[in-house]
Amino acid sequence: MSRPPVSLQTRLVAASAVLAVLVIGVFVALIVAASAARTATNDEARSKNVTVAALELEKLVVDLETGLRGYVFTGNPAFLLPYTNAKNQLAQRWADFDNVTKGEPRQHEQASRLLTSIDEYLTDYVNPVLSLTDGDRGAAKEATRNEGAFRIGQIQSEFKTFIAAENGLANKHKRSADEKSKHAIELGVAGLTGSTILILLFGLYLSRMIARPVREAADGASLLAAGDLSLRLDERGPGEVGELTRSFNEMAERLQETRTELEEQNAQLRESERLKSDLVNTVSHELRTPLSGVLGFTKLLLTRDFDSETRRHYLGIIDAQARRLAELIDDFLDVRRIEEGRFERAQELVDMVTLLREEAVLYSQQSPKHELAVEVGAKPLPVLGNPDRLRQVIGNLISNAIKYSPQGGVIEISAEAENGSVRVEVRDEGMGIPAGQQHQIFTKFFRGDAAASGITGTGLGLAVSRDIVESHGGRIGFTSAEGEGTTFFVELPGANGQAGEQGHSPEQS
Repeated sequence: MSRPPVSLQTRLVAASAVLAVLVIGVFVALIVAASAARTATNDEARSKNVTVAALELEKLVVDLETGLRGYVFTGNPAFLLPYTNAKNQLAQRWADFDNVTKGEPRQHEQASRLLTSIDEYLTDYVNPVLSLTDGDRGAAKEATRNEGAFRIGQIQSEFKTFIAAENGLANKHKRSADEKSKHAIELGVAGLTGSTILILLFGLYLSRMIARPVREAADGASLLAAGDLSLRLDERGPGEVGELTRSFNEMAERLQETRTELEEQNAQLRESERLKSDLVNTVSHELRTPLSGVLGFTKLLLTRDFDSETRRHYLGIIDAQARRLAELIDDFLDVRRIEEGRFERAQELVDMVTLLREEAVLYSQQSPKHELAVEVGAKPLPVLGNPDRLRQVIGNLISNAIKYSPQGGVIEISAEAENGSVRVEVRDEGMGIPAGQQHQIFTKFFRGDAAASGITGTGLGLAVSRDIVESHGGRIGFTSAEGEGTTFFVELPGANGQAGEQGHSPEQS
């Protein structure tokens, strides 16, 4: 006796069961892979948070040392302001740093050692030096020069080692997240391809009454496997066929949601990394200019004897630059506002003649091989704007002129009134800019051949300077020939002769 044929219903149930098992298996595998990818992504984000906490804590330690050194060497309590501010924030930053490192035992152990070093620095060095300052300033200065430099260098070295290790963990987590995301996609494509083959065989084997919906499901699966996760099938069909299309649509929707989540998380991480990198680069670049002035004039006062008036003048410059360092911390947010077009320049009257002379004095100590020649008239050249921002622009141009003329020479700084505007020029006799690179000079982080030539910098100065000048309604440009030097110019709207009417410079009013 022949066995009775298997009914269509049985075949449908059996085929549907096989397909359901395959789809569920793929879906579960995708959930597991997506969960693993999300875990790796969270680990990477934690590593970034640890790095941020370490940088913030390191900055506070540096502020402690900066304020302490300023107070010890000058005896002026005003220099303790960075120290006091940092001391007030230290406990919170300390706790934050300790908490964010607890997820990684090795890093937490290293963080604990780092915190111990900071505690010993405060207990064994900072407090005794503060006590010595009022009684034996000479001993306090000696301790600051030797012990202070050694201890802060050691702590910064420990921070550098810690951050390098944390960056290694972040890169490891990123690679893991990318690999697991790729694995999830490959698994989804493989599962959907298997489903497509099964659906096609199922449609050929069954009667024509279910051929059309099965064919549509197969075509839809092919599109889904190709990356079109927005595809949805018609859910109408006999019994199990309708269940199949509904399961397909649910799977496609969840796949689309998973991919959207992963893309959003990756975009957020990339934006966070870009903003962090911009901030670190901007901080390192913008603090260098006033810091060099403080260090230069401090060294002069420590190594030479000057009369009382000259010492007071130099200390005034040091005080102004130190204040500028403190103010720059708050001003870094303005860089973001400039980029977004929301920067509002200060409406102060600034005499560019006075400003140029002050910047020339400040930078004249940078290199004995360079001579800074200031060519300005006796009449003030007033503009309306933010004096600190304009100093930043001129300082960047002078600093670049010194750096990019490593053989030395004359750097000419000139200013004149021209058609209702004030035009400032900084001319050097240095390397010049190759013609092929001139169109990129104001691009962020572009440095051309400077890195290969051993010239330091971040490539941010000119880009930020252009934004500042344009926010003041002016323009900045240059002319250059390779091997013959470069001339940068800045044109700013004049202040309608207000300074001339007053008869003195804005800084004196």
